[in-house]
Amino acid sequence: MNIEERIEKHFNESAQLKLATAPRLAAPIARAAQVMTDSLKSGGKVLACGNGGSAADAQHFSAELLGRFERERQELAAIALTTDTSAITAIANDYSYDMIFAKQVRGLGAKGDILIAISTSGNSNNVIEAMNAARTKGMIVVALTGRDGGKMGALLGANDVHLNVSSNVTARIQEVHILILHCLCDAIDCNLLGAE
Repeated sequence: MNIEERIEKHFNESAQLKLATAPRLAAPIARAAQVMTDSLKSGGKVLACGNGGSAADAQHFSAELLGRFERERQELAAIALTTDTSAITAIANDYSYDMIFAKQVRGLGAKGDILIAISTSGNSNNVIEAMNAARTKGMIVVALTGRDGGKMGALLGANDVHLNVSSNVTARIQEVHILILHCLCDAIDCNLLGAE
């Protein structure tokens, strides 16, 4: 297989996974968008976390809410817990890396807020600790996972939302995660502004 064929294979695999995932996740994505909309309309906020590519996704999602997605609207309260290097390094140094998000959730989160917890494996310890912290604060968790959902999937409660991408390929999971986040942005805008 030459490089051009490999590139086409990546495109095809990504498209196939997205098409296979859409019918299974459309309703849970709509539910996640509704709980986020309800929280934001009530003065709540969305906190987002993840590692590596998932950290970039958390920041991307937060930026779309704070600025705009595709339509003009009011700014929405969103914080990526992956951006404050002073807080992250102090917490990692003084406590442990597993606590970098949990300490921020306990300090910044409040009852009725939403935690977006992103992990392609579903087993990231620091994201799991953030979920545990969110539970103690009375927050709803929207978890984006891959593979079989990992430990994160098992921790979710009845009010939480699990958006699991059933793939074992990290790149494919991340590609669907960013599509899910864009769908959430669009659905939140529709909830706030009406469908176009």
